Amino acid sequence: MKTSSLIAVAALSVLNLTAAAWAEQSLAADQSEIKFTFKQLGVPVTGHFKTFGADVKLNPKDLAGSSVNVKVDTGSATIGVPETESELAKKPWFDTAQFPQASFSSSSIKAVGDGQYEAQGKLNIKGVSTDVTVPVKLQQTNGATIATGEIPLQRLNFKIGEGEWSDTSMVADEVKVTFKLAINGVDPL
Repeated sequence: MKTSSLIAVAALSVLNLTAAAWAEQSLAADQSEIKFTFKQLGVPVTGHFKTFGADVKLNPKDLAGSSVNVKVDTGSATIGVPETESELAKKPWFDTAQFPQASFSSSSIKAVGDGQYEAQGKLNIKGVSTDVTVPVKLQQTNGATIATGEIPLQRLNFKIGEGEWSDTSMVADEVKVTFKLAINGVDPL
């Protein structure tokens, strides 16, 4: 067999092993959460999304080949008040009829030290897409890799709370989004 053929076979073998390792990665939804906190009339209100998913390809030794894509069902937002939740689905807020999902797709992931990473990519909410850098902390426990982080957003930048709800004395502009994603199948950090 020619040297070039051996190199090609070796390269394909490495790609297949990498693809197989990534194919085994999965989000443990029952151990994961995406929460949001905002202030209404100065009082903190916390809610969460009941339905979301993530396609994760994370290799700590090959961050250039790693990626994360998260999709959130905006209609699954809950703050524990049924009347308010039905309002969240309407046009001034998430407009779930036209924009049923929000998403984040990474373009790069880099290590910044001591288990800390930054995922850069596009955040898309209610048809508005913007570049963001998401700080992420990775820890491994009980066979899972736990990715946690927090990112502040300005809701009005994403047209959330339009019209009369754009008054920030009623509902503050800043919203903190926190997440905990439990990922199975990641190699040791």
